[in-house]
Amino acid sequence: MKKISLLFALLLMMGVAGMAQTASLSDKSKTKNQSNMKMYVIERDIPGLGQFTPEQLRSASQTSCNVLKELGPKIEWIHSYVTGNKMYCIYRAENVEIIKEHAKKGGFPANSISEVTDIISPATAN
Repeated sequence: MKKISLLFALLLMMGVAGMAQTASLSDKSKTKNQSNMKMYVIERDIPGLGQFTPEQLRSASQTSCNVLKELGPKIEWIHSYVTGNKMYCIYRAENVEIIKEHAKKGGFPANSISEVTDIISPATAN
């Protein structure tokens, strides 16, 4: 049993070290433009969103991507979380104004836009 616990602890430490290394590498690989960009969480109220078909979600994604191409490198969509009546989107952008412009041009709401000031995870506890 002690061998299994020791092995588990060793694997856990290696995993945490690997996560730290990955984070460090991703920070170093940022482009000059990304270093000027902040991260935001956008809350979108969309009634019935949780019942959208895959085709409807694909169409919304395509609309968003087309507007992003038009706006250029000052804004980047990372990913979104779909819930019953809301979507929570993670973006990198130079400022809030370009996020509002993206929403307006795409025809979807941006009910709340919050700048991410820090990120924590289980790795933060170590």
